Amino acid sequence: MVAPTTRSFASDNWAGVHPEVLAALTAANSGHVPAYGGDPWTARFTEVARDLFGPDAEAFPVLNGTGANVLALQAALPRWGAVVCARTAHINMDETGAPEKTGGLKMLTVETPDGKLTPELAAREAWGFGNEHRAQPLALSISQVTELGTCYTPGEIRALADFAHERGMVLHVDGSRLGNAAARLGVSLAALTTEAGADLLSLGGTKNGLLGAEAVIVLRPGAVQGMPYLRKINLQLASKMRFVSAQLLALYEGGLWQRSAAHTNAMAARLAGGIAELAVPGVALAQPVESNAVFVTMPREVAARAQAQFTFGPWPAAPDMYRLMCAFDTTEADVDALLNALRG
Repeated sequence: MVAPTTRSFASDNWAGVHPEVLAALTAANSGHVPAYGGDPWTARFTEVARDLFGPDAEAFPVLNGTGANVLALQAALPRWGAVVCARTAHINMDETGAPEKTGGLKMLTVETPDGKLTPELAAREAWGFGNEHRAQPLALSISQVTELGTCYTPGEIRALADFAHERGMVLHVDGSRLGNAAARLGVSLAALTTEAGADLLSLGGTKNGLLGAEAVIVLRPGAVQGMPYLRKINLQLASKMRFVSAQLLALYEGGLWQRSAAHTNAMAARLAGGIAELAVPGVALAQPVESNAVFVTMPREVAARAQAQFTFGPWPAAPDMYRLMCAFDTTEADVDALLNALRG
């Protein structure tokens, strides 16, 4: 089979594996070590997680992002618990009901103008505490960055954490692109999570150049129960966990996450700048660019012209709006070629 050469702007999931991650996997592929997390790579990742998120952090490597989200929320909530989130949140729009069907958790969704919850918006569904006729809203979940490419600031997260904690709720961060937000804002990963009052984090990996590795980081240990057992029940306990942890180490121990995120953000900024200068009728940025996602409105004939060379698609909620995603291996030449294709 011939390897595909066409660059995609459909999703950062379409990119391959970062060479440094492949090297880490090769290095881990030596000898016999205990299975199910009893290996040196997993022990080291726990140390790295505490360096990044604080001394109380507990790390649980898992296999995919949906599993991380379901596991984190299921461990934090009782059977009668519900999750308040933006309607556009990944856990609501893109996980085929997994939090509800697998996790047994009701989603209470809120319309937002930019993908971000605020205390005022969350209050629309955070009510009915003690009412036996209503699923109890016991968690807020936010996507960082959001599905609309916007970033929560530390102050915005702190406001949500305070809102949640005042009501006995936990704050979960779906951090599949957490690194992009940190690079954009020039802050640490802890500043967007632990220091801002978050309780639980789904830490991204696959969208940032890993073969297939994510993690649940419990930032406040008292926020969850039964994580080891639930990880197994939810099919997220890898027997050869060293290969999951080796990937996470490659990304988070030496700063690769920051370099990759800064690069993808820079490519998105280059793309956005070029689109703003295209002067093609009907082509315009749909919103400011804050991460590696660029949302563009354009006539379908313009999109079709570019899609002859590059893969991307319309945003489901707006047929004339398209999402262009940059990945860790997107180059300036890729961006310029896409701009030329749009220009015609």
